[in-house]
Amino acid sequence: MPRYEMLNNIAHRDLRVATGFGPEFGDAVGMVPAYPSEFAELQREYPIFLRRDPATGDWQSVALLGFEQHENLFLHDGRWNATYLPGAAAKGPFLIGFQENQIDGAPVQEAVLHVDLDHPRVNAMQGEPVFLPQGGNSPYLDHIAGVLRGIHDGHAFGAHMFSMLDTNGLIQPVSLDVTIDTGHRVGINGLHAIDRDRLAQLDGSALADLNRDGYLEGAYLMLASLHNMRRLIAEKQRRLRTQDAAVAAGRN
Repeated sequence: MPRYEMLNNIAHRDLRVATGFGPEFGDAVGMVPAYPSEFAELQREYPIFLRRDPATGDWQSVALLGFEQHENLFLHDGRWNATYLPGAAAKGPFLIGFQENQIDGAPVQEAVLHVDLDHPRVNAMQGEPVFLPQGGNSPYLDHIAGVLRGIHDGHAFGAHMFSMLDTNGLIQPVSLDVTIDTGHRVGINGLHAIDRDRLAQLDGSALADLNRDGYLEGAYLMLASLHNMRRLIAEKQRRLRTQDAAVAAGRN
């Protein structure tokens, strides 16, 4: 279970965070949350889909990393093989929480950083320091704060964006049934994508509304991202060939 504490430079002065990659850090996952604030970067390397949040029923965008629950095809020998790391992976053990303060007698919710002290990346011996020796924020923590701001802003923007796309009938279920080779076939349920044909058929008024609010660009970025399925399939094929070669070598 997570053990969150409000981050401060006294209680957590020696806190360090491991920044490598591997299953031991929780990176072996088939998809991660994605946010519209990072779609321009994500669409260059990751397929972006939508799914319903099982807890709330709200739409959530995700970057697909593999074809199985614990398969991350970007993960290899302690590296994440992509030029852009999704914010949900980059943030590590940190998140934004809210603290109520009184300003001019009125309660105000202020965003503050929290850290999960039971996260596998948290370490007091090695990794990136969170604070400088004199108590200031380290460059790593400043970077994380920027990542979290992007997630926070993207989450709020995405809730409105996906609602509007859904209202216009642009979110449709997809059948992700992929033949990797003659002996391997994979399928993922519950994913949705932007319907290209319906988008092309929207009238001028609807398109103008989506464009004015900044949602049209996001829809096209999601569509463009689907070309990255070829990359995932190619990497899956490569790993299967390596696996089959290892099995054959073991028989000899």
